[in-house]
Amino acid sequence: MRRPTGLSLAFLLLIGTQFLSGTVLSATESSGDPPNIVVILADDLGWNAVGYHNAKFKTPHIDSIVRDGVELDRFYVAPMCSPTRAGLMTGRYPIRYGLARAVIPPYRDFGLPTDETTLPEALETLGYQHRGIFGKWHLGHRRSKWHPLMRGFSHFHGHYNGAIDYFDLTREGERDWQLDFSPSEEQGYATGLIATAAASWIREVAEADTPFFCYIPFNAPHSPFQAPEDAIKAFESLKVPAHRKEPTRRQIYAGMIWEMDKGIGQVLEAIKDSGEETNTIVLFCSDNGGVGNIRENNDPLRGSKLTVYEGGIRVPAAIKWPKRLPAGQKLKQVCGYIDVMPTLLSAAINLKQPKTNHPLDGIDLLAGLTKPTEAEQRTEFDRPWFSYHGQSGEGSEHLAVIDDGWKLKVNGPRFVNIKQLTGDVHKVELFRLADDPTESRNLVSKHPRIRDRLGKQLAEYRSLQPSESVLPYAVGKDGFVAPSKWQLDSKQPNLRIGTSPFDSRLDGRE
Repeated sequence: MRRPTGLSLAFLLLIGTQFLSGTVLSATESSGDPPNIVVILADDLGWNAVGYHNAKFKTPHIDSIVRDGVELDRFYVAPMCSPTRAGLMTGRYPIRYGLARAVIPPYRDFGLPTDETTLPEALETLGYQHRGIFGKWHLGHRRSKWHPLMRGFSHFHGHYNGAIDYFDLTREGERDWQLDFSPSEEQGYATGLIATAAASWIREVAEADTPFFCYIPFNAPHSPFQAPEDAIKAFESLKVPAHRKEPTRRQIYAGMIWEMDKGIGQVLEAIKDSGEETNTIVLFCSDNGGVGNIRENNDPLRGSKLTVYEGGIRVPAAIKWPKRLPAGQKLKQVCGYIDVMPTLLSAAINLKQPKTNHPLDGIDLLAGLTKPTEAEQRTEFDRPWFSYHGQSGEGSEHLAVIDDGWKLKVNGPRFVNIKQLTGDVHKVELFRLADDPTESRNLVSKHPRIRDRLGKQLAEYRSLQPSESVLPYAVGKDGFVAPSKWQLDSKQPNLRIGTSPFDSRLDGRE
């Protein structure tokens, strides 16, 4: 039966009830030992900036995940950093809890709400004692209640903010490099530090007789565009014009991706050395599309980061789990960031069920991947998919919904109802993605009924945003002075690392 196409209460309850009732057990209840889980997240990596899409970029280790696992060909994310990370951590559309409009900039006193159950919190209840994060957090850095160690992780090595300097590890003139709750004086190139720390941790915790969860959100290849000299020189062929003395942004970008890929190789080697490769899930994706000022970054997709065209929200992604998933598959159905949590929890369940504070929007991808035919997969994944951002405020927002092969895209002031689809204020586009994946033909004038059907879904989705939401990006920037070493507003001196995040003694602390 086809899932409802709107975000009605019945639809929301259906998704949450299916997951919380334990129906996902059918895919994994006889799988034996729960798997180790490694999630690798690139930052601003374009669709066309990976080797398996474009040989000009060298990503042999990312390519190996595709080769040894399942390519997620239509994997969607939010069009910018923080919302994708929030949806990945919660399995829910971040618009529900006010984290869809914009990223969390350095001067923002906002974070992932503490009543949202995170992936590491749920995994802890399933016996995952070791839950490490290595890299960029970007889900709240002003107060301790938003710190990774207060949101389910047992170890943190990385930085709170995005867009740090790769060499001196600063943001807004202050070092942002952290080890658990304390600033770290570690020196080096950020990408290499992240990879080395994650690989070392995997080797260490793999010796324990419990599964582990390792989340590796690289800052690369997000700006500032910085790479070691040898990495830049390796891509001289990308310099245009060839006689130019200084390296081009595209050349440096390729070098940054190469450095990240080498780091991913370190992580994959650590998994192999641990003897746990067969029963370790490795999921790789980007947090949004690539930036628009680098040639061929998202080709042939239209648009880039900060748009809801395909180039901003459809990203390279793959998952491998040798024990369960045959190598060399390609999933062509729509899936994405909100599906990560329910999929990984499904894999982790061993006759137990995690509890979450809210119903999930995402679905268990494993259930679809185990279907024997593409037709059955299509039924498993059949649901509308929503995208949104409004960095500059409600005067100019970007929304899109994909359903049944169609995509409606609306730009303009806050979208309330379908009456706005026929005015002159909003830019309205309708694409038949099934036939036009590059969004080159706007069919809105030819299909008013489809426009209105999708428009109703989009208006209902937009109405989910609560009044307490992250502010537009520029608000609060003037006069901001970064705290020394990005120290939090308050500490947790009595925090026992690894304590259950559901322990009432931790509730409400800041």
